[in-house]
Amino acid sequence: VHLVESGGGLVQAGGSLRLSCAASGSTFAINAMGWYRQAPGKQRELVAGITSAGGSTNYADSVKGRFTISRDNAKNTMYLQMNSLKPEDTAVYYCKAERFGSSWPSWGQGTQVTVSS
Repeated sequence: VHLVESGGGLVQAGGSLRLSCAASGSTFAINAMGWYRQAPGKQRELVAGITSAGGSTNYADSVKGRFTISRDNAKNTMYLQMNSLKPEDTAVYYCKAERFGSSWPSWGQGTQVTVSS
């Protein structure tokens, strides 16, 4: 499974961005998916996760009420709508896909999100 993120950029605090993660390859094998982020000097952390059919989601406490994760399996694409962005949301955002029958998830290359104060 090959994942490509897009939609990152520079935005002022309080603004919004929508990230996309397009999957290709063995997309039939994709199970749960998630968005992670990594800020300079910090560990990569889970931002939001979504189950295979999109029926269940979970969020980091720091983004609850501001970010919304979704997926369109017909388009093999996952999204992260980010509202009310804060400077502390600045990071490289990665998408991750768990695969049925595999212990090795797939990762995208990341997209930079920078929030200015």
